[in-house]
Amino acid sequence: MKELNYYAGGNTAKGFVHFFESNFQDLDRLFILKGGPGTGKSSIIKSIGREWRDKGYAVEWIHCSSDVDSLDAVIIPHLKAGIVDGTKPHIIEPKYPGVIEEYVNLGIAWNRNQLLQHKEEILSLSNRVNTGFQIAYCSFREGLANHDELEKIYIRNIDFDRAAQLTNKWIEKLLPEKSKTGNGLVKHRFLGATTPVGPVNFVENLTEDVENRYFIKGRAGSGKSTMLKQIAHAAEKQGFHVEVYHCGFDPNSLDMVIVRECQFAIFDSTAPHEYFPTREKDEIIDLYEETIQSGTDEKYAEEISFWTKKYKDKMDEGIHHLAETKKLRDKLESFYVKAMDFETVDGIRNQINEELKKLR
Repeated sequence: MKELNYYAGGNTAKGFVHFFESNFQDLDRLFILKGGPGTGKSSIIKSIGREWRDKGYAVEWIHCSSDVDSLDAVIIPHLKAGIVDGTKPHIIEPKYPGVIEEYVNLGIAWNRNQLLQHKEEILSLSNRVNTGFQIAYCSFREGLANHDELEKIYIRNIDFDRAAQLTNKWIEKLLPEKSKTGNGLVKHRFLGATTPVGPVNFVENLTEDVENRYFIKGRAGSGKSTMLKQIAHAAEKQGFHVEVYHCGFDPNSLDMVIVRECQFAIFDSTAPHEYFPTREKDEIIDLYEETIQSGTDEKYAEEISFWTKKYKDKMDEGIHHLAETKKLRDKLESFYVKAMDFETVDGIRNQINEELKKLR
């Protein structure tokens, strides 16, 4: 039995970004749940996923970046099936409706008249939630701009030839031959997420059954993401199944690559997802030592401290806005919870589960 936990959507400096379709690409059945907040989508996902897990099936839990207690999706690989919350901000549009994807409308279980009694409050809260997320994203954008200034210091002092040599060396070590299984399949995810309670990640879970783990250390702009992108590209080109984990702050950057066929995970092991070796085969790759001009930290200490503080302050500000927005969303959910007939929701849950049983 194996459980994987990860994020496929994130509150980033580029707004809300998601990679759900990437993780559903090899499924034969996908149930897309529709309905307002508090209508039971996450509960259905949890309940069905736990039932199949308890039967001994592997499951993949896709967590919600805006609520650490909620799930956005579950995948049961053996059944080639999944269930996903297909509502805003990760609206899922079916490519093969009725053949692979199927809409499930939880709206049939709510009492519309009861909701209408609170129409003005629901409209107001909905608008305030949307505004709250946008304010948080603005803080993260400003934080990224500060982080870019920090990166420039190290980029000015990097040995690009040495960085290229080092990357090629690791590609040859990690990918000595082509895949024996066939064409490459790439799945994009997030290493972690910026949530209302701060940064969260599942590195330990994702790497627990990988034999070799490589911890990349370095500063902002020392080439960590560039190295990971080139390793991921080489692995795909050589026909491997590749798990590509993006940065939850800047989705254009990579934080981890896993190729399970080759039994390795290589990842950016710096804050806010800083880890250190705990197993015999764990290994550190220090890009600061390998590629950055000696004494850079000391020479630019004041400038580094200035931009680091500005970046962290904006991150803290954005997380605060996410936390305040969650409080508003919780109030909004409460109106729907009170208006729901959860016996009807249970019936919908059981109908989905019966369809899954046919796939065994």
